Amino acid sequence: MGFLMAIFSDRERVVTGLALLAAVIIIGLIDNFFVMWAVFGAIYLLAFSEAQKLYGAVDNSVFKFAMGLWLLALIYPYGDDLFVLAGIFYASAVAYNPKLEWKNFLPFIYPTAGMLFIFTMYQEYGMMSMAWLLIVVAMTDVGAYGVGKSIGKTKFCQTSPNKTIEGVAGGIAVATLSGMFVGLYVVDMFTAFVISIAVSAASIFGDLYESSLKREAGVKDSGDILPGHGGILDRIDGYLFGAVIMLVLLRGLV
Repeated sequence: MGFLMAIFSDRERVVTGLALLAAVIIIGLIDNFFVMWAVFGAIYLLAFSEAQKLYGAVDNSVFKFAMGLWLLALIYPYGDDLFVLAGIFYASAVAYNPKLEWKNFLPFIYPTAGMLFIFTMYQEYGMMSMAWLLIVVAMTDVGAYGVGKSIGKTKFCQTSPNKTIEGVAGGIAVATLSGMFVGLYVVDMFTAFVISIAVSAASIFGDLYESSLKREAGVKDSGDILPGHGGILDRIDGYLFGAVIMLVLLRGLV
């Protein structure tokens, strides 16, 4: 009972979460390449803009390059390769023009890498891999929040004072059990278990990484576009780390 009360205690957060869930279900049912590219692109550019502010690297020309990168992802089949190409391109630009600052490249690591891996995973493993990723990361968040609020006592780390060891363990357990069964539509049970637990753990650290960026920038949220949740990065931080781990393990274990 305490677990459920903890989850539903924030009404605004719950309403926004349900609205996002409805949108995800509709997009998932459509399951169209161009629609997915457009939706992921909108999320990516909003997240990129928020990351620029957190890094203190707001540069319109860099944002235009991010737009061009996503346009290229529409026609280039290996989106994760584009992350490497972006690094080579920017390193070349810095070598040519020393006035360019390396901090402007940071948004091309986070959130760009994660978003490109998510899109590539959709292309290679289909909508069920998206559902699997969604379930694992979402249940990690729900489980950690519910267990942490109800029985959490031991602080997990200094980066995120509200996280507890009990909450993290509960979140990973709930996510692994939930994700394992969804993963059966993509891989065998043992592989689904291994990938689910790895992705869940990665999502915890994705959340921590974004928390460290916010702490460094001196802000509570990355933005305010999502009532009760903050910004886009506040909502997708776990997916950006989790997607990289999931795609790498799918390619390595399947």
